[in-house]
Amino acid sequence: MTAWDLAVVGAGPAGAATALGALRVNPALRVALLDRADFPRDKSCGDGIAPQVIDLLDEAGVSGIVNDRVPVPRLRLDRGSFGVDRKMTRPTWVVPRTVFDQRLVRAAQTAGATLVRHRVRRLVQGSTLILDDEVEARTLVGADGAHSVIRRALGLDPGPMAVAIRGYSPTPASRSGQQVIVFDTARQPAYAWSFDRGDGLSNVGYGELLDHRRDGPTRAQMLERLDTLLPGATDGGTDWKGHQLPLSTGRWRPPAGRVMLVGDAAGLVNPMTGEGIYYAVATGLAAGRAAARALAAGDPTTAGARCASAIQPLLGGHLRHVAVAAWLCRHGSVIDAGLRASAVDQRVFDDLVELGLANGRITTAMARGLVRELAGASRSRGLRRRRNDTEESPA
Repeated sequence: MTAWDLAVVGAGPAGAATALGALRVNPALRVALLDRADFPRDKSCGDGIAPQVIDLLDEAGVSGIVNDRVPVPRLRLDRGSFGVDRKMTRPTWVVPRTVFDQRLVRAAQTAGATLVRHRVRRLVQGSTLILDDEVEARTLVGADGAHSVIRRALGLDPGPMAVAIRGYSPTPASRSGQQVIVFDTARQPAYAWSFDRGDGLSNVGYGELLDHRRDGPTRAQMLERLDTLLPGATDGGTDWKGHQLPLSTGRWRPPAGRVMLVGDAAGLVNPMTGEGIYYAVATGLAAGRAAARALAAGDPTTAGARCASAIQPLLGGHLRHVAVAAWLCRHGSVIDAGLRASAVDQRVFDDLVELGLANGRITTAMARGLVRELAGASRSRGLRRRRNDTEESPA
């Protein structure tokens, strides 16, 4: 049986970041990255990489990940007949997961991690941690996605889920150099997207929150909604893949002990936008560092507590704020107010981007803008009702 200081189940961004975080603290650690797939491999995703992700990787000693990619400077948000199109404070990138994940895995291997092709099915916890009677580890991180085997082994139930479909299609001139999101008005909360990769193709897709009170959408229904919201988005489309997204809540409680969960396995996908790469890299780096420091202290069982202590100041307040924002976004009037406020005030737009792509919070400017626009819309509706009543009254 092969023994490791740290075994990481899943070699996506969360898993690779875990290995990088641990080896940055102690390059001598024996770190295994276990994944059922060979790399490069595709992963259904919007492919958006926020600048805050690059900041985290730079701090971990990984640079140049997006140097050869085309930055995307603008974000357009539409709902119905109204929309806002602004330049972001910092550009994002759209990098296919076949490319991004492979680069992170290579960075982890360069740092000293060993990539092992292995599909984990079972975890036994004792004085050490045993995976499938083949792999032994002193600490363990589950980075194995939405349907995490490690999460189930810990007896943790999944939280709310969204479902999405993604493909690649030619970029029309009208959506070039942009990330475009069009909110659905027929099914809420839901939206379609088109993210320009900069190479003639865009990542296009549609996603919506799953509701236990109704059947989830079929593949055909999601493609129909995508083409309705973004006409022509499916034309010439290829590589269609569906996936589920485990959404975060405001009450995230990380496990204690020597087993940690990160990224999708921890139920960490932004419930307002569906973005998960920032959470994956941030929690992965924190878990890796926590494992390394717990091992250095001679007590691997403190790894989980160390990880929670590191993540809490980074994401604790944000997760509560974004949970509130996601709940508000179930109401079309709030989305409309947010778009109008963003069109009026660049600060509101920037704050919404930070909340949706990284670890921002509901700011004073954002709250004031929403209240102002909601109040204005309410007054307008009142005036229309009084006007209609007057017109219908008998002479």
